[in-house]
Amino acid sequence: MFTLANAGINIHLKCHVSQWISQKEFRVEMKSRVVLPDQPVLTLDVTCCAQPPQCVKKGSWCQRGHPVLGSKLPLSIPPLAMEQGLLGELSVQFVTLLRPCVLQYPNLATELTHIQLFIYSSNTPVLCPSGFFQTLPAVLDCQELGLDRIYCSSFKDPVCSNGIVYTAEQDNWHDPERESVLPLVQQSLRLFFFLQHSDPFASQLADDMAAEVLIEHHLEDILNNNRKAIVAAVQTEMKNTLKEQINKKKRQEKLLSAAEVILSSSINIVSSSSNIDFRNACLNSMKVHNTQELSASLRESLWRVTSWKFLHKDKCYSAQMVDHPDGNGHTRTENLECLS
Repeated sequence: MFTLANAGINIHLKCHVSQWISQKEFRVEMKSRVVLPDQPVLTLDVTCCAQPPQCVKKGSWCQRGHPVLGSKLPLSIPPLAMEQGLLGELSVQFVTLLRPCVLQYPNLATELTHIQLFIYSSNTPVLCPSGFFQTLPAVLDCQELGLDRIYCSSFKDPVCSNGIVYTAEQDNWHDPERESVLPLVQQSLRLFFFLQHSDPFASQLADDMAAEVLIEHHLEDILNNNRKAIVAAVQTEMKNTLKEQINKKKRQEKLLSAAEVILSSSINIVSSSSNIDFRNACLNSMKVHNTQELSASLRESLWRVTSWKFLHKDKCYSAQMVDHPDGNGHTRTENLECLS
């Protein structure tokens, strides 16, 4: 939950019912600090609760997401909002977060299932205007994003009460036989809109609070007034974040083709061999009774070996969690600085 992480708050809850005592601590385990020039540091909750597949060894699954700092887009303020006192400069900083992280498994098949949009003003969540975001999927280029379609979802996320959730569907390019052995890892993409307002002529706290009220009140008009630029920016941010997923799809198609060649050649060698001892040795080594079972067993083994190829990534956190030096308990913090 971003608000909890950004405030750096730990909540200790203790309940007494007769002789029964229950204690619970709410805190962020995995944090990522986003450092922006001339702006307060943003601290994102990047903890990923997705359980790894059973065949993943303990400690070899990244337990966090990795935020991607995107572009900063200047926004024009609508005339009506200006007349009511919203002056100065307004912009939006984009940050994306794809979870769970599978960077350590470059050949693992993934599927984007949900896209979640959040808006924050002064690091405080703002209710997303339904009008602008309900029409957003219709103007996005799904093909460029490697998706079949995007539409507003009835999927409910308990931490997305202030955001908008879309369902994403991809073309069915995966091998059904492979999916029965190695199910797809489902991922979700979070896109954060951080609104930033500054007015050199407003120096009082009351002025800042009044500006925040006006921003939230006129948010729908602000978004519509900048519709073309915002749509283009969202398309670019999503494309950049999903670029690796699109490239992975192309690599997997080549890998599947190569695997079928290897499989076909291996079966032909065994089937055409006149050496009975050699054939029996091949069948026994794979614990099968005939070449048909051998083909299925080889295919499964080949897919497991290629899909679960593991690469160490320094920024991934897959070891046992350690105590954070600031005393917040089991936490780990990753810094992400704006280079612009």
